[in-house]
Amino acid sequence: MQDKEQRMSAALVRIFENVLLTEELSLSQGYFSDLSIAEMHTLTAIGPYEAKTMTNTAAILGITTGTLTVAIDRLVKKGYVERRRDDKDRRVVRISLTRNGKLACRMHGKFHRVLARRILEAYDNDEQEMLLGLVDEVDKYMASSVSKYEDKNNTESIRKTAAAVAKDKRRRKEDG
Repeated sequence: MQDKEQRMSAALVRIFENVLLTEELSLSQGYFSDLSIAEMHTLTAIGPYEAKTMTNTAAILGITTGTLTVAIDRLVKKGYVERRRDDKDRRVVRISLTRNGKLACRMHGKFHRVLARRILEAYDNDEQEMLLGLVDEVDKYMASSVSKYEDKNNTESIRKTAAAVAKDKRRRKEDG
């Protein structure tokens, strides 16, 4: 049993790291090479449709509004996000994607769909259904694991740690 657990653990870590690395490399070599993965995920959280509040977007990303403000400042300067005050309540800041932001968001979605298609195309229909069922089970398990940590303080510290790891990896890549 230990061998299977070690194999599964190693495979999950490799999959996670390779998906992130593939995503990062794809992004760095494409039209949107001026965006980091974190910025791309911020665009995805804002979404291509109606404007969102800073508070709502920060909650989706699991970060503070202060952290989001710094990211939005950069995305506004790069021309991917527009920021405006709410017409009814001037204290509320709404953010939305520019035309370029919407395009980046769509291209990021396409990256994930192509990745999924390429993984699935190696299998026949029955194998694809089996694989999807297994992935759904892993997804449900991971969602239930996350819910155990839903205490706000724990979730923020876990996400901050993950963000710090990603930032450190990016810094090492830029320095190397």
